[in-house]
Amino acid sequence: MSLRELAGEWVTRARAPWLAALVALLASLPGLFTLPPTDRDESRFAEASAQMLESRDLTNIMFQDVPRYKKPIGVYWLQAASVATLSGVELRQIWAYRIPSVLGAMLAAAACAWGALAFLGPVEAAAAGALLAATTVLSTEANLATTDAALCGTVTLALAAMGKIYVAARGGPAVGRWPALLFWIGLAGSVLLKGPIGPMVTGLTGLALIVWDRRAGWLAGLGWGWGIIIFCGMVLPWALAITVATDGAFWGVAVGGDLAPKLLGGQEGHGAPPGYFVVLSPVLLFPAAVLLPAALLAGWRARAEPGIRFALCWLAPSWLVFELAPTKLPHYTLPCFGALAWLMAAALTRPMGPRVRWIGAALTAAVAAGLVVAGAVAAAEFGDAASWAWAALVAVLMAAAAICAVVCMARARPARAALLACAVGLAGHAALVGGLAPSLQGLWLSQRLARAVRADRQMLAAGPAAVAGYAEPSLVFALGAPTVLGSAADAAEAVAFGRPAIVEQKQDAAFRAAVATGPTSAHVAATITGLDYSTGHRQVLRLYEPVAAAPGPRS
Repeated sequence: MSLRELAGEWVTRARAPWLAALVALLASLPGLFTLPPTDRDESRFAEASAQMLESRDLTNIMFQDVPRYKKPIGVYWLQAASVATLSGVELRQIWAYRIPSVLGAMLAAAACAWGALAFLGPVEAAAAGALLAATTVLSTEANLATTDAALCGTVTLALAAMGKIYVAARGGPAVGRWPALLFWIGLAGSVLLKGPIGPMVTGLTGLALIVWDRRAGWLAGLGWGWGIIIFCGMVLPWALAITVATDGAFWGVAVGGDLAPKLLGGQEGHGAPPGYFVVLSPVLLFPAAVLLPAALLAGWRARAEPGIRFALCWLAPSWLVFELAPTKLPHYTLPCFGALAWLMAAALTRPMGPRVRWIGAALTAAVAAGLVVAGAVAAAEFGDAASWAWAALVAVLMAAAAICAVVCMARARPARAALLACAVGLAGHAALVGGLAPSLQGLWLSQRLARAVRADRQMLAAGPAAVAGYAEPSLVFALGAPTVLGSAADAAEAVAFGRPAIVEQKQDAAFRAAVATGPTSAHVAATITGLDYSTGHRQVLRLYEPVAAAPGPRS
């Protein structure tokens, strides 16, 4: 049964992007409300956005009293607008900060389907967007208040528009000015979100096409004259404002302190050799990885076709740059995944041999087995009875996704394999992110500490807590910017002034010694144990509340 027969006649050109966006929304919802704030990037972004609302300074970016000049302003504006509209900064509800990521994932899926309409039918185009939405990396990033899902949305929009213009110049469907307008809007949005990544991906795509085709006339369709004006109108106001506000310091930190180290070495311990993303791609693409081998083969065989050629030029040069860069994180290649989704959807329209079918099924089964094992280990190490129930559900759904892939591919029904594997795989991912992960209380130290502080209204009203030996941003987000991240002496001083203190095991002796010399003693209100997954270290954290010294005898 073909993809068109499975979808029926109701998937039209107008509906295809909306259907893809709906899949992205459904994939994004499970962990949106249940997953606690994560360390470290998500909580840093969220806290900086919260402080932007509290200070009403929409230009500068701060984390507590330290400038955060690693990324441009885009995601902070989006998060601040979301929180101001849907929640309240004093509530510290992380889901409100994640809404821009959800919208970014929806934009990525819709733009992927919209662009694919230049060379695929509406059913296949909708499949391209849905396949992108179903990938583990995008559906996970949509649950995190960071830049990457939104960046994927803006870059995919720019490349989809660019692809439509390119295909039109090679004899495809004619386009008006909308694709050019959306190209510049997407490109400017990507710059406001993550600086040079969007221009790099689009620039390498255009350069590869020029070299391959030996002609560049189609680039005139991008509307350079008015397009650059739109681009500058979106980017320059904040760029000039932050330059003035920081006396140029923002650019020194953003380029010299963030971008350059990533290009020169493995920043913050995130180094990996070339080939890292190739090896990891079946996991990142799961459950859509069932079509990965067929996509690559179809892309090579049909490389003369304009839409396929554009997808290859979108994918290969930027992927190579990400592989060669010393610093690597799993989400770095996400701006290239729209091209892979195009190739996967195109592969469904062509004969698929047994070898690529079996390799795709084997990749899906292997990743599913790995996720089952990971869920069981996590439940055993950090969870409780509820965690085991969620782990069992994850195992059932992941096994079902693998079985669907293997059985349907064995019967030479790749469209059905993709549909069932993605549907059941998304359900498994929902159980993993929305149920199992939040139940692993041994990992959510900051959430448990914040809950213990809030349990005592008097302690909460006494003033900001001081923390010694534990400095994760999620705790700052939970308790607020005034939280003091300091030494054992700072924690003892907090107790002396009637405020709560949180002390890590290694700092405990020094804290007790400092308290003993002061006017106030301290009582252990709660003890929190677990794993700080950012450092890989086991932690024992004690929440101390001040106890006033008993009055002496009257003379």
